[in-house]
Amino acid sequence: MRLPDVRGARPARVLVTGAGGPAAVAFMEAVDDGETELWAVDIDPHAAGLYLVDAAHRGLVPRGDDPDLVPVLVDLCSRLGVDVLVPTVDTELLPVVDASSRFAAVGTAVLASSRRSLATCLDKWALHQACVGAVPVPETHLLDTDLDGAALAWPRIVKPRSGSGSRGVELLAGPDDLVGRPRDGSLILQEVLPGTELSLDVLARADGHVVTVVPRTRLKVDSGIAVAGCTVADPALDALGRAVAARVGITSVANVQVKQAADGGHRLLEVNPRLPGSMPLTVASGVDMPTLALADVLGHPVADHVGFTPRAMVRSWRQTFLPVEEYEATGAVPVPEVAS
Repeated sequence: MRLPDVRGARPARVLVTGAGGPAAVAFMEAVDDGETELWAVDIDPHAAGLYLVDAAHRGLVPRGDDPDLVPVLVDLCSRLGVDVLVPTVDTELLPVVDASSRFAAVGTAVLASSRRSLATCLDKWALHQACVGAVPVPETHLLDTDLDGAALAWPRIVKPRSGSGSRGVELLAGPDDLVGRPRDGSLILQEVLPGTELSLDVLARADGHVVTVVPRTRLKVDSGIAVAGCTVADPALDALGRAVAARVGITSVANVQVKQAADGGHRLLEVNPRLPGSMPLTVASGVDMPTLALADVLGHPVADHVGFTPRAMVRSWRQTFLPVEEYEATGAVPVPEVAS
C-alpha cells in the first residue's frame, strides 16, 4: 500500500526507534514501498534494522530511560523534517508520548496510543484492575505485605508488574517460594492457565474505532518472540480483542496476549501497546497494520474493517552484507548534542 505524499510533493519521512528489535524491523519492512523515506536509530551500532535504511539515514541515540532521549529525538525530527516518529521500545513509549506537543511543534506526529492507554498497558496490575469484570482475566493478586500466600491455590505464576519478553516470569510451587521476594507491590501472582497462548494483533484508528483483530498462535517462542505460528479466524477471539482495546483505549497498533484456561475460555495476560515483533505474519495474512497505522496518523482515510486470510509462518535467519567501512562508520555516529 503506497502512502499519499505529505508536506507538498515529497513522500512521508518516518523515523523508527529501537532499530535492533523485531518490531522496528517488521515495521520498516512493511512500509518500505520505495516511496516512504525511512530513518532508523538505536542505542547499538550493531542493530540489524539500522542496515535496512540508507547509510545517511541511520544513527545512534540514548537509551529509552535516558532523560536526553526526548531532546535528542525532538532535535532530530526538527532538523530532518520528520513527519512521523515510530517508537518501538517499551521504555521509550511514555517519555515520547509525554512529549507529543514538543514533537507536534516541529511538525512530527507520534505513532502511539494515548498516555492513559500506555500507562495502563505497561503496568500489568493496572491492566488487571482496568479489565476485571469487563473482560475475562486470570485470578491475580498483588504481592505485597497484605497477601497471605497460604490462602491461595498453588502453583502460581509470578511476574513483574512491568517488563516484557517473559523476563522475571517464574512458576512457583507453593507459598514457601515467596520467601525472599519483595513484597513492595512490584510483583503480581496469577493463576496458572494450562492452555494455548495466542496473540491478538489489534489495529484501532485515532478515533478509537477498531479496524481489525488478527489472532495468531505462538507455536514456537524464542526470547518472547514467536518464531512459528499461524493466524486463525475466531469470532470469540475477535470480540475479546475488541473488548480489551475499548477498555484500555487503544488508538494505534497493539498486541493483546491471551491464554486458554481449564474451562476452554481465553483469559487476558497482557497488552503490549506497540507494534509486535511477529507483525510479518499479520501482514502476510492480508492486514498491513504498519502501513494502515501510518496512514491514519498522517490523517489519511482508513477503512472501517479489513479482513484477513489465515496463513502460517516459520521464521529463519537472514543477513545484510555491506562494506566494512560503512559498518565502521555507523559505530562512529555521535549522539547529537542537546541544545541548552
